[in-house]
Amino acid sequence: MSAAVPSPSYEVVVEGVLDDQWVPWIGDHHLAYVDGRTVIAPIVDESALHAVLAKVRDLGLRLYSVRRIGPPRMPLRGGPE
Repeated sequence: MSAAVPSPSYEVVVEGVLDDQWVPWIGDHHLAYVDGRTVIAPIVDESALHAVLAKVRDLGLRLYSVRRIGPPRMPLRGGPE
C-alpha cells in the first residue's frame, strides 16, 4: 500500500489591503499584507480556490497572482529526477 500524497494548497494575492471587515467574508483563510497587497492563504484545495476567486471577482478586486504552495511536485517515473 502506498502512502497518500497530500493535496496541494494555494495562495491568492490581490492588489490593495483588505480591511478587517472582509475577514469573515473571505472564510477560513489567513490574510497577510505584503507591499500593499493582500495574501489569502492557505487555500486547501481547488474547490476552495475557485470559491475564493469568485469572491475576488464579486468584490471587484484586482488579482495579482495565484500560486500553488504545496506539496512539492513528484517526478514522473522514468523521467529526469
